[in-house]
Amino acid sequence: MQFVMKLSISIAVIVICSQVGRKFPSLAGLIATMPLTGLIVLIWLYSENPENYDVMIRYTLGALFGIVPSILFFVVVFFCFRKHLPLHIILSAGFGVWLIGAFGHQWLLK
Repeated sequence: MQFVMKLSISIAVIVICSQVGRKFPSLAGLIATMPLTGLIVLIWLYSENPENYDVMIRYTLGALFGIVPSILFFVVVFFCFRKHLPLHIILSAGFGVWLIGAFGHQWLLK
């Protein structure tokens, strides 16, 4: 039941964001990048690991360092869209750069 609740909330956030994006794309971008997901994960992690601050610290550090690969993804996607490239190229380039950043992220945190 807890898994279904987590899944439902996650889906709701994505659906709301995409619906808002139809009329207000920049607001949808703000909602998508706001720490709402991080907040939800922190609440779930804490409820599953009460008083285990080590889990919370490691998650927070991972999220903090994870901002860099996400920024790289959006920078690449932004410039690719400005060049009017096909969507599959844009998403592949963005994900490729994010993946390189994610490997760097994991390397730095070790």
